[in-house]
Amino acid sequence: MAVIRPFTAIRPSREKAARIAALPYDVYNRQEAKEEVLREPASFLRIDRAETQFDDSVDTYAPEVYQKAHDILWEMIGRGDFVTEEKPCYYIYELTMDGRTQTGIAACASIDDYQNGVIKKHENTRAEKEKDRISHVDACDAQTGPIFLAYRADSVITAVVNRTKEGTPEYDFTSPDGVTHRVWVIVDDADIDTLKKAFSGIGQIYIADGHHRAASAVKVGLKRRAEHPDYDGTEEFNYFLSVLFPDEELYIMDYNRVVKDLNGMDAGVFLEKMGEIFEVSPLEGAERRPREKGSFTMYLDEQWYACRIRPADLSDDPVDGLDVSLLQNLLLAPVLGITDPKVDPRIDFVGGIRGMDELERRCHADAKAAFAMYPTSIRELFAVADAGRLMPPKSTWFEPKLRSGLFIHALSQ
Repeated sequence: MAVIRPFTAIRPSREKAARIAALPYDVYNRQEAKEEVLREPASFLRIDRAETQFDDSVDTYAPEVYQKAHDILWEMIGRGDFVTEEKPCYYIYELTMDGRTQTGIAACASIDDYQNGVIKKHENTRAEKEKDRISHVDACDAQTGPIFLAYRADSVITAVVNRTKEGTPEYDFTSPDGVTHRVWVIVDDADIDTLKKAFSGIGQIYIADGHHRAASAVKVGLKRRAEHPDYDGTEEFNYFLSVLFPDEELYIMDYNRVVKDLNGMDAGVFLEKMGEIFEVSPLEGAERRPREKGSFTMYLDEQWYACRIRPADLSDDPVDGLDVSLLQNLLLAPVLGITDPKVDPRIDFVGGIRGMDELERRCHADAKAAFAMYPTSIRELFAVADAGRLMPPKSTWFEPKLRSGLFIHALSQ
């Protein structure tokens, strides 16, 4: 059963939270991160992407970059930009985007639960990406970006959340991208105990987003255990910063594909090949997105097409039955020769937040065809993780993104 415990957060002072809170470190490339820090000098990106404090001759992963992250963080804490909670608490984190709201609980999850499978993953991680965050967490002696976790909704947890939200939030601001963020602190001992017990009755927690941050946090914890062989399990390095959301509130957007060439075919021949595999018809009007599972749309040669996967090709397998898998296995690999989409430069992935116009733009710029997918559901994600399987790369795009800098979990408290 899950160990989801309260923690003594280091968090922004109320008047500075809106300026400090930043999108996750991996949303930006180096130049974009520098531009964001120039726009907002208080942005937490100064810490999460400390290479923004150096000229471009300094390597992003140089030791002095991680040391700079440590120095900025603890200088800000020392001068009062952040406050330290008086005791371990849970925190309610509500995000509202385009009129829909999802509410999570910021807490700390156990690295043992990650290792023993109570916390389930659905993606592989890459060692080179882990190394960066391992170095960052270790140097800062703190976890600064929460892992996005999901659980099957629980009425006891929901009741505490709803009751707490009747009070005045600690933070209430709207970020430049239009997302509203509100945070409440759960300080009541009875509510804290209720939440701890409720989570202990949940047998499966799922990583929705942040697989590399999770793997890195766990590896730092294991490193600290090796450095402290007398550890007893209560130390903060045995836990990692998370925000947990009930499944019924989560929204997964489409994660779309563009291909750079048609494997030697012209558009007409490729369209004929498509018709042999799928039910294909031209789309008329403004609707460009697929309407249901088992279908996708394609932009090719200035025309949108509705494409339906034939019933004989559908599958009940939790991985093979995903629409992104079916596209890969029926078209991208056998027809376009894209057998390993993780590394093949002929394919690129476009998050649904960028919309259909971005797919058209890419086809006018550097791609030959675009495929707009129907979003993977949270139930499909759970099914893959429960089966101990992995999704194809770029299967899910979660919005809104959790902000870094609102909650910091120090490892040596």
